[in-house]
Amino acid sequence: MLVEIVKFLLYSFIIVIIAKYILVKLLRKLAESLNLSAKAVGNIAGVATSVPELLTVCFSAYAGLIGTSIYNIISSNGINLFQYSLSIYLSKNQKTLKNKAIRIDLILVLITILLPLFCLITKIEFAPSIIPVFLLLFLLFYYINDNAHKLYLKKQDKQIEEEIEQEKKWVKGKTKIVITYSFYLVLTSISLYIVGNALSNCLENLATYFSIPEIILGIALGVITSLPELITFFESQKHHRKKQDEKLGVIEATNNLLTSNVLNLFVIQTIGIIIYYIR
Repeated sequence: MLVEIVKFLLYSFIIVIIAKYILVKLLRKLAESLNLSAKAVGNIAGVATSVPELLTVCFSAYAGLIGTSIYNIISSNGINLFQYSLSIYLSKNQKTLKNKAIRIDLILVLITILLPLFCLITKIEFAPSIIPVFLLLFLLFYYINDNAHKLYLKKQDKQIEEEIEQEKKWVKGKTKIVITYSFYLVLTSISLYIVGNALSNCLENLATYFSIPEIILGIALGVITSLPELITFFESQKHHRKKQDEKLGVIEATNNLLTSNVLNLFVIQTIGIIIYYIR
């Protein structure tokens, strides 16, 4: 059992390390090379930091541990919000949270935590029948987020667009840089798949042969797979503080949080359910 636990921790941290030091950095450099806005960079970071959850949920579901994947998502989303709040507090950016668009985003984040908890308490089964609801909610959340930013961050978005237009000068070699980053992203994804497959086998052994409850495995995975978000929350605010624009850092971190949580619950959990029922 000790060997399997060591393997579990090792494979999990390898996924986190790859996501933190390779995947997130590659996506950020790609986003910056394209002169994307803070909101767009935050969304991309949210996608990147959800890759560990995608892998652990998919492989858990494939191993028949649908409960583990559900607890993984719930704990990940809750931990993400805690880490975001911690980063805002330590970065002393609390005043930025008064913006209505950011407040609306945080309400949506709370729903991504409370909704699955409600499903568990009321014993609503995570079955294929819930998938259409998840997909509709995903579209609804995207619509609310997009319109909230247009409504309450018009001035900020206009300023960002003007800065992007001023900086958007395609120098020689930029296309090559984008292609290079994209190639590295493919290699990184393959590496994550290999490690994720090994983690799946380890999870199956722990649950089958050593009878470790799925809730324990899920929470453990949630803690581990939330570490990349902790890094990106702090880095986004640190990056924009250097440019003397803390609000952009908070916008980026908030969209990182919202994108990550929404993807975790509505998209990644949907994929996990599909894998579980067709395996």
